[in-house]
Amino acid sequence: MALRLTGHGSCRHHPRSMADRYPGGWPPRPGGAGQDPFAELRELWEQIRGRFGGSGGRGPALGRRINPWLVLVVLLLVWLATGFYIVRPDERGIVLRFGKAVRESDPGPGYHLPWPIETVLKPSVTAIRKAEIGFRTVDVGPPARYQEIAPEALMLTGDENIVKLEFIVQYRVRPDATGPTDFLFNVRDPDQAVRNAAEASMREVMGRTNIDDALTEGKERIQQETERLLQDMLDMYGAGVEVVVVQLQDVDPPDQVSDAFKDVISAQQDRERLINEAMGYANDVVPRARGQAAQLLNEAEAYKEAKVREAEGAAQRFVATQEAYAKAPEVTRQRLYLETMEAILPRMNKILMDDLSGKQAVPYLPLDAMLLRRPPEQPAQGGGR
Repeated sequence: MALRLTGHGSCRHHPRSMADRYPGGWPPRPGGAGQDPFAELRELWEQIRGRFGGSGGRGPALGRRINPWLVLVVLLLVWLATGFYIVRPDERGIVLRFGKAVRESDPGPGYHLPWPIETVLKPSVTAIRKAEIGFRTVDVGPPARYQEIAPEALMLTGDENIVKLEFIVQYRVRPDATGPTDFLFNVRDPDQAVRNAAEASMREVMGRTNIDDALTEGKERIQQETERLLQDMLDMYGAGVEVVVVQLQDVDPPDQVSDAFKDVISAQQDRERLINEAMGYANDVVPRARGQAAQLLNEAEAYKEAKVREAEGAAQRFVATQEAYAKAPEVTRQRLYLETMEAILPRMNKILMDDLSGKQAVPYLPLDAMLLRRPPEQPAQGGGR
């Protein structure tokens, strides 16, 4: 439709005639001018040929020297070169063919068919991953800042108490032949699966543990049982995950009863301290008393043995004397007298006088001196009142 401006500045529509729009007549005749449906495509192809190889002398001279097949070969080589890849020492290559895992490759260079036929995934099998249960790290700091997740942290113990427990799980891709493939394809979200399995395992272990053990000396056992149970659960899922360690961070009573539990724990610690002090005192006193008792027993045994030997010797000596007396009474009597005097006289103050001197001396007995040398009498044992 043509437009013509009039002298008044208005536009007037002038429709084109059928003959102007269709020079070949109406209806258009097959093969008529402008009726070839591929004419535009053919003209475009001729232009391309003129630029890359010449067509009737239309393209420039430089374009005639470029072969389009050569361009296709170069593009094909570039496409094939995209299949080269390198797997780093801490990775394992998983080759996918149309989305299906077909093989695994070790660290080093490798090749796969270019995209979209094959692709390669390279998960790390040595990187230690971490899952936080009961809290989240907001800022690593320093100082580090954490956010508590109460629905994860609050757990029920075996004695029907509630404890607030926060822990971490460190894990990695299992470095065996099928570990990376299982990690990528057996579980939709491996990290979330580890988190959920860890929380379930910890709740099961805490359901068999008293709150006193969880707050005091039972933490090591809880970690070991949770780690073993979590590994069994992940192996059952086929998650391709190896649990490195389960580490408890904080095990506390709920905030509402925290003060009361602290008092209980303080009392328990005081009890343990007093018990330890008493055991230390007992370990010091009891061995010493046992040593003294053993010493007294040994001394008594030695005293008994000495007295028995002495009594046996005295008895044998008396028997020998009696036999000698039976054979020679006078000689034996004289010998006993002399032996007795020999034992008594050296300990006494004595004056020897002959018969004449004895008759002339005045007998004198110093009773006062004898009384002073006399030992006091011992009181009778077991006397009455």
